[in-house]
Amino acid sequence: MSDIRRTVLWVVFSMSLVLLWDGWNKHTGQPSMFSPPPAAAPVAAAVPDAGASSASAVPGVAGTTPAAAVPAMPVAAAASASEKVVVSTDVLKATIDTRGGALVRLELLNQRDLVDPSRNVVLFDQSAQRLYTAQTGLVSEGGALPNHHSQMTLEPGPTTLQDGADILSVRLVSESGGVKWTKTYTFRRSDYVIGVQQAVANTSEVPVQPQLYFQLQRDGNAPEGESSVYSTFTGPAIYTESAKFEKVSFSDIDKRGAQGKVDHAQEADNGWVALVQHYFTTAWLMGAEADDKRKRYFKTEKIGTNLYAISVIVPLGTLAPGASVDVPARLFAGPQEEYKLEKLAPGLELVKDYGMLQLLAKPLFWLLTQLHKLLGNWGWAIVSLVLILKIVFYGLNARAYRSMGKMKAVAPRITELRERLKDNPQQMQQEMMRIYREEKVNPIGGCLPMVAQMPFFIALYWVLLSSVEMRGAPWLGWVTDLSRPDALFGTLPFFHMPIGLLPLLMTATSLVQTWLNPTPPDPMQAKMMWIMPLAFSVMFFFFPSGLVLYWLTNNILSILQQYLINKQLGVAK
Repeated sequence: MSDIRRTVLWVVFSMSLVLLWDGWNKHTGQPSMFSPPPAAAPVAAAVPDAGASSASAVPGVAGTTPAAAVPAMPVAAAASASEKVVVSTDVLKATIDTRGGALVRLELLNQRDLVDPSRNVVLFDQSAQRLYTAQTGLVSEGGALPNHHSQMTLEPGPTTLQDGADILSVRLVSESGGVKWTKTYTFRRSDYVIGVQQAVANTSEVPVQPQLYFQLQRDGNAPEGESSVYSTFTGPAIYTESAKFEKVSFSDIDKRGAQGKVDHAQEADNGWVALVQHYFTTAWLMGAEADDKRKRYFKTEKIGTNLYAISVIVPLGTLAPGASVDVPARLFAGPQEEYKLEKLAPGLELVKDYGMLQLLAKPLFWLLTQLHKLLGNWGWAIVSLVLILKIVFYGLNARAYRSMGKMKAVAPRITELRERLKDNPQQMQQEMMRIYREEKVNPIGGCLPMVAQMPFFIALYWVLLSSVEMRGAPWLGWVTDLSRPDALFGTLPFFHMPIGLLPLLMTATSLVQTWLNPTPPDPMQAKMMWIMPLAFSVMFFFFPSGLVLYWLTNNILSILQQYLINKQLGVAK
């Protein structure tokens, strides 16, 4: 049994060192051992800003022609002039390009940037460093229709939400190929949902069969300031009632190639597309309401060097001369506030990444929000939630600590036995098992109760890591943002490692826990029991303060419980 435990501990320790070294490489700008280095950010003027090759056209409705591909941007078009219209509300500052009426910049006025707190978070951007835009347009096999490359005319009207007003509308118009296209953006006070109403009118003398596309395009780089110690998903996502929530990584799109198999839903009469990153999401939601049942097709593709697109294409049927159709849609662009997202569209709250423990994480987040309503502070809500979990699992923990206490009581006998019978391993194992039976000690009795409750604490880890509510949330004194690492004592210049009080206390409590645990009879295991807490503690210096506060609280309560039980058993040090 001891040999097996020693082997497992060595494997865990070795893998931990490998992961720590890989995380350090990525943090200092070195290539990862497990993935290629990220590509450089695209330059907007040098790459196509949307579209697909004809080879990747979306399959069409049965009995009709296939849906046409979203048009690629001609190189010459990139240099043509266009007007940038800035629209401001109390929570958004949006820039609309009159070329195609695309949203090319979106600043969230109530969210501070993690890298530079003096700036606001910018989602959409079209610069030399980043490319992230939202576009719509028309395609048809019959001719060139207005699309996100077409020059549009801005109709007169205000572009700033006035005091006392709750709604602001901005309208743009374009006409070509015998089709008049009108796009109306509707912004509402204190709302991250932008209405995008599009009217398509056939002004020609022949029928047309337009298809309307809604597209998000983005470079494949992680958001600025993302941690290299822990990872969160960045990339496209699709939701349909049949396939449910599907994440499509940029690396999967790269591997697919032009003729590769598409690994997500391709058509439905429901659903939405999104681009997801840590804390924030943008999503095209069809219809003014969530029950819009228009037929639609979904596409994800690589459209340039380190440039990707996800789109939904909606056939509008045949428009006779003089006929028109209005297509309502909504564009969500903002923070992943779970309870607001689930009211907007089915499954939209799933963009908040809880990992594999969704069923446990959702009720834990609900309980955390209730504690926040009661206490008014997210830091104290975290402390209270950990306390509640420790109370719930008190029985399991007590059983584990009693088992470890008994192991500590028999440790001197086991040590003497190992020394006396070191040349006879078989007899040594038999004698050890005899001692365990006589003293009613289970060698793994201290592990099983811990394993049973581990999923709950891992789920809480993901809740704290993914909840945007932690951004900018203060706790106590020097901890002014639970989503940022504690750097009370500054940063080590060479290692770029923040040094804070919470991680130092976390390290100290981990060592106290090791001291309270039974000392392994094997000297090598005993050394590892001290080395492993120190190695793991390095990561906590880079973790958000909220996560460190959670583990620190758990450590303190565990130490208190373990000390009291050891004292009851008469084995307290």
